[in-house]
Amino acid sequence: MARDPVCGMEVDPASAAGQSEHAGITYYFCSEGCRKAFQNDPGRYVTSSSDKPAQGAPPGTGHHHGS
Repeated sequence: MARDPVCGMEVDPASAAGQSEHAGITYYFCSEGCRKAFQNDPGRYVTSSSDKPAQGAPPGTGHHHGS
């Protein structure tokens, strides 16, 4: 399964309503509307893998800083 970068829904690439390529990666969409939104502003929906937030607590919580 692929994840629609616009709405976050899981999409089966075989039955996706649309697809678009950005930075050498093919993205799949649940609807034509999501595909158009992505094509209008791909940078809004795509971040580099190093920028993905860690799962779980938001940044700055759960860490003990010496004081």
